[in-house]
Amino acid sequence: MEKMNGAQVLVKCLEDLGVKHVFGYTGAAILPVFHALHDSDIGITISSNEQSAAFSAAGYSRSGDEIGVAMVTSGPAITNTLTGVADAYGDSIPMLVFAGQVPEHKIGTDSFQHINVSGIFEDAAKKVIQLSNNDDIESIVKDAYYFACSGKPGPVVIDFPLDKQQKRHEYRARDVSIFEQSYHDDRHLSDRQCAGFYELLLNSEKPLLYLGGGLNSRRGRQAIHAFNDYFKIPSVNTLMAKGIVDERDELNLGMLGMFGTPYANMIIQENDFFFAIGVRWDDRIAEKVGFGIEAEIAYIDINPEKMHQIKIERFPKFTFIGDAATALGDLLAYAKRYNIKLDIGRWQKHAAKLKQSWPLDYNRSSDRIQAAETMGMLAGFIDETMKITTGVGNHQMLAAQYLPMQQEQSFMSSGSFGTMGFAVPTAIGVHYANPNSKVIAIDGDGSLKMNLGELHTIASLDLPVKILLLNNMSDGMVLNLQDVAYGGIRTGTRRTKDILFAEIARSFGFNYSKRVNKRKELRQSLEYFLDAEGPSFLEVLTDREEILYPKVPAGCSYSDMIIGPYIKKVSSD
Repeated sequence: MEKMNGAQVLVKCLEDLGVKHVFGYTGAAILPVFHALHDSDIGITISSNEQSAAFSAAGYSRSGDEIGVAMVTSGPAITNTLTGVADAYGDSIPMLVFAGQVPEHKIGTDSFQHINVSGIFEDAAKKVIQLSNNDDIESIVKDAYYFACSGKPGPVVIDFPLDKQQKRHEYRARDVSIFEQSYHDDRHLSDRQCAGFYELLLNSEKPLLYLGGGLNSRRGRQAIHAFNDYFKIPSVNTLMAKGIVDERDELNLGMLGMFGTPYANMIIQENDFFFAIGVRWDDRIAEKVGFGIEAEIAYIDINPEKMHQIKIERFPKFTFIGDAATALGDLLAYAKRYNIKLDIGRWQKHAAKLKQSWPLDYNRSSDRIQAAETMGMLAGFIDETMKITTGVGNHQMLAAQYLPMQQEQSFMSSGSFGTMGFAVPTAIGVHYANPNSKVIAIDGDGSLKMNLGELHTIASLDLPVKILLLNNMSDGMVLNLQDVAYGGIRTGTRRTKDILFAEIARSFGFNYSKRVNKRKELRQSLEYFLDAEGPSFLEVLTDREEILYPKVPAGCSYSDMIIGPYIKKVSSD
């Protein structure tokens, strides 16, 4: 047992937990912690604002096996952090946030920069903890780390009053495995449950896997690969599950939903057994599942609340609340033990042909570069080492449609919360979690300017992060909606002044920075951009009038999907 101040206890806990890097912004109410970090080997990245710090910490979690940590001060730092925390909560991303706070005796007063942290984060975090002077900091911090990634993962916010950071506390160096084991999930499928599942599966002729973010980890990917190497069932996935199955696989039909691939949205209309694994049934998908679709549903998820909701709304014939990777392992072991096989050769050929017959396409006759064209070109350079982050908007959906990701945790996007400003700060966290990977942030001009200050962070730290900006001088997705819903009256979505973003990046100190507005320059510029060392920025001026296809309008079924004028059926012979 040692005696040290609370800030030092926190840093010792992070070291015990194996934390290698934290993201944050300094301020008076968190200074003791930053001072304690001075004597630690834990790296610190100071972001341009606290929202970015939270995005970076979540990016660290999204793209690796360790939990990201953010540290911010009090007052406005708390409110700035809220968006990043809510975003992580929506996508079930584990994260720890340590928030500086006024001394405990001033909590609840009108003290300078005081705000009710519990009230702010109550519905936007998995858990909020306010430390008091009698609390055991070590136990709380170590427990919070494993609680964040247990069950349905999510962010944990710890409110750390200044006087508690300064006061001396006991540090006992408790073994972290004690805390880890307390959240061990040992739920397994029984033989009876497995038999019930296979009764449904074997009665189907057109089964379809629906893969979600609950599988987006090394364990999850290994489990679904082992399961489907055995059965070879066609699959579709959510935005959060891109890369879990190699998207070059002929039996993976890509993203399902409002802006899903044409073939994913077609095959769901034909399946008779819909096996959903680790998904939250996002409204852009779930509202359309059931409209004229006759399929039995099986559902595995770790979230009891979501399971209860789906049982009421979708009436699945098979359900299991627990770890998806464990459940898939149980199902595979049962199938091998009893030599269960599927005879779905005709369905497999149909799925592969559907994918070949309805390729994505865009307006090739336009004199303006298309964002879809740029994503289609980038797709040819994607390999298993690349990590992609996106902002939110048309560019996000086009990246999800076109880019053939090949590994788990390789495509990071704001799914549930749809937060603009996400791509660049998230890419910083992804880099620190994967220093040997090529990290590319794909953004739109509207989304980029939300956290433009992170260009300074990247340049000042000389991070090898690449930013691909698709600049159409508008908020394209909302503009498309205005054209449909408001008769083409475009209020607040167009920008008339041409801002030279590549020049801004160059002024910050990016090693490579270029603007492209001619199609003939696009490929070579993209190659130079991808090969450049250090911070790299490529701005591509794209067509403001480009429309995102395909689209399933809100409130409509998959049979109402609008293909658009450019996607055509082609012969697969």
